[in-house]
Amino acid sequence: MQAFLKGTSVSTKPPLKDRGVAATAGSSGENKKTKPVPWVEKYRPKCVDEVAFQEEVVAVLKKSLEGADLPNLLFYGPPGTGKTSTILAAARELFGPELFRLRVLELNASDERGIQVVREKVKNFAQLTVSGSRSDGKPCPPFKIVILDEADSMTSAAQAALRRTMEKESKTTRFCLICNYVSRIIEPLTSRCSKFRFKPLSDKIQQQRLLDIADKEHVKISNEGIAYLVKVSEGDLRKAITFLQSATRLTGGKEITEKVITDIAGVIPVETIDGIFAACQSGSFDKLEAVVKDLIDEGHAATQLVNQFHDVVVENENLSDKQKSIITEKLAEVDKCLADGADEHLQLISLCATVMQQLTQNC
Repeated sequence: MQAFLKGTSVSTKPPLKDRGVAATAGSSGENKKTKPVPWVEKYRPKCVDEVAFQEEVVAVLKKSLEGADLPNLLFYGPPGTGKTSTILAAARELFGPELFRLRVLELNASDERGIQVVREKVKNFAQLTVSGSRSDGKPCPPFKIVILDEADSMTSAAQAALRRTMEKESKTTRFCLICNYVSRIIEPLTSRCSKFRFKPLSDKIQQQRLLDIADKEHVKISNEGIAYLVKVSEGDLRKAITFLQSATRLTGGKEITEKVITDIAGVIPVETIDGIFAACQSGSFDKLEAVVKDLIDEGHAATQLVNQFHDVVVENENLSDKQKSIITEKLAEVDKCLADGADEHLQLISLCATVMQQLTQNC
């Protein structure tokens, strides 16, 4: 009887165990499949050929992938034009997935990048020697890459400490500096690098990339919606993709309209801007104050109004050049004050009062 019981216990346990293993394996597989990734990362270029609209940079990097030497690089241009994506894609192609982590050191503004880090971390990494072979048999360059993202936020002392390291370790290390403003990089560093300007992406290229993403993610959006999304993002593809994903989550499978994009992007509606202009033309300060108060109560950002107001003023054919110059000068003053932390309500009242003064002069 005992032998019979033992036999049943032995025979019944493994299937339960196997079933448990299978269940956990299945659940982990499902988790892997449904792991959410931001679309910006999901559709980041994986190779140099996928980089859009930056022909000169792609041509130089392709030559280095074919075996030519790579110079120290300096990428500069507006945000969301593909600077970081380009060098990361090139590094992946150069070193392959295995060596990528060992051969590439990436530091950005969120990392500590003072003079001490440049002297220790960067210098120690640059001094390591590497071999020129890959496990898959493909040719591999005998150097490492140090990527300093947002280099324009580094202190001048840290940039100066980088000069000697760039020269001394030129046999084993290549540097790639990435910034928005090349004027903030010290002259000795810029002279040691090949400079590449990343242009803001053209509307056509952005529309094409956004339509591809919308198609792959089964998003309902019209061509007019895509065109408005491109206009709102101002040449920044990363911003456009983020808005598209946010709008998709908000609508929940319905078609994305211009109103949805306006709400998500924090853009002030055209009717509101027209209302401010009408209040300025009326010559009544009470009306003007009420409109400005409503604008702030609705939660619109004053900096956003300044940006949009500038475009409206410049394109307005009813204003003379002198009136435009006085209003735009006031816009610049208000923008500076807002950047310094001034009160939004007072600054907008001041701006609108100037506009009212200019508009009512002709009357």
